[in-house]
Amino acid sequence: MTKQSFIRGTMILLAAGILNRILGFIPRITLPRVIGAEGIGLYQMGWPFLSVILTIITGGIPIAIAKLIAEAEAEHNESRIPSILRISLMITIGLSILFTIACVAGASWITSHLLTDSRVYYTFLCMSPMIPIIGVSAVYRGYFQGRQNMIPTATSQIMETLIRIVMVLVCSYVMIPYGIEYAAAGAMVGVLAGEIGGLAVLAIHFRYDKKSSPKLPVAQIGTTKTNGRLANFRRIMRISIPITGSKLIGASSYLFESILIAQSLAIAGIATSLATAQYGALQGMVIPIILLPSALTMSLSVSLIPSLSEAAARKDMKTIHARLHQSLKLALVTGAPFAVIMFVLAEPICRYMYNQPDVGIMLKMMAPIAIFIYFQAPLQSTLQALNKPGSALINTLIGSTVKLILIYWLASKPELGIQGAVFAINVNIVLVTLLHWNSVVRLLKFRMEGSDFGKIGVAMALSGLCCYFIMYVPWTSVEWLRFVASSLVGFIVYMFSITVFRLISLKDLTRILNMGKKIIR
Repeated sequence: MTKQSFIRGTMILLAAGILNRILGFIPRITLPRVIGAEGIGLYQMGWPFLSVILTIITGGIPIAIAKLIAEAEAEHNESRIPSILRISLMITIGLSILFTIACVAGASWITSHLLTDSRVYYTFLCMSPMIPIIGVSAVYRGYFQGRQNMIPTATSQIMETLIRIVMVLVCSYVMIPYGIEYAAAGAMVGVLAGEIGGLAVLAIHFRYDKKSSPKLPVAQIGTTKTNGRLANFRRIMRISIPITGSKLIGASSYLFESILIAQSLAIAGIATSLATAQYGALQGMVIPIILLPSALTMSLSVSLIPSLSEAAARKDMKTIHARLHQSLKLALVTGAPFAVIMFVLAEPICRYMYNQPDVGIMLKMMAPIAIFIYFQAPLQSTLQALNKPGSALINTLIGSTVKLILIYWLASKPELGIQGAVFAINVNIVLVTLLHWNSVVRLLKFRMEGSDFGKIGVAMALSGLCCYFIMYVPWTSVEWLRFVASSLVGFIVYMFSITVFRLISLKDLTRILNMGKKIIR
């Protein structure tokens, strides 16, 4: 069993996350060219419903596993870990089987009444078998994250992505002669194949880890005399239920968001096929671009939970503050240049990636808000790691309620349409991030230097101006050359600015590069 430090574990997940995001964009770029925006809409439409089910099954259990295993290791109580894992698997598998049967049996009614476009029926059927596969994978990932061994998670994600790239394109291309709904279902079969491959890699890692782990006698649970499966079950439920509730609000909001957007666009006089295409453009094209830079923040979030849980078990507030400050500063510094480039180059990005420059207006609207997304993930993980998932739940509920009200109000206006929905989503992102920040500050008496925010703002403005002039001043008639030059100069100016402002030092860069070499070795 290989345990990594907080930074090294984050770097491993970051490397895998960046590779996955880059590879994952291969089908995202090519799939719209195969099945079109309407096909992407059908492909995306079932995900909100599946997201709700997966949240019920896996929302809090993997985090509870990671937290409890990290605590058990901190207390040198190795014999408690197998019991935690077995109970988690029993809960997850049992729920997965029940929901899979319910989804297959109710697929016709769900797609006709809840998902607003009955053509998504075949896609929905093909995604139902993913429920138990994703559930079991989530448990194993929680186990390895609790061990602070991020290599299994990273390798399984890479394998899943590689299989998905090939199978999504092959299956959708084979099915396109039968109709767009069958092509979307074929793409979902490709996703299913990727999930199976990812689970297989996790199972191999687990088998090796089990063989290499020492056989220890049964010991007391934690530092108390409480022993047995029931005690472990109660602790898992006590941690996972509030986290699941918080995530369920977000997932339910995502489901209601998809339903409300379609209904609001219909009220605005937009035909069902066009509304499906617009929804597909938003969820299948714009949101993935916005989330591309979040590979770092998601890696930080995954590593934060066991790291902060272990520090909290030792009552080490200094480490908690240091880890949180480290994570938030990295999230801001690394996310800012992407937000600038997505805003300035929104139209050419969508033209070169999807051959749909009209989608650029939605990307331009969301780009300035993207930095709040990157800042939000470490804050939420901090609340979960420090036994305050209830605060995250309330914050998410407030943001989701505001978002759904705004979607219905704005997207139903003919002059706004889908842009009204984008504005509502932006308000939700900003509101939830600010509420999470307030909760963390009150909990830890935490603060960041206001000058850091100002310096990052100046660096963004300078890089944005350089990016704009190089792209839109016609110094050459070759547009792609202006696009590449604009992106490169924007990044260079930003890196120079944050180095001058001492937001990051050459020593930091050298440390990261050296760490990367060690991880590769």
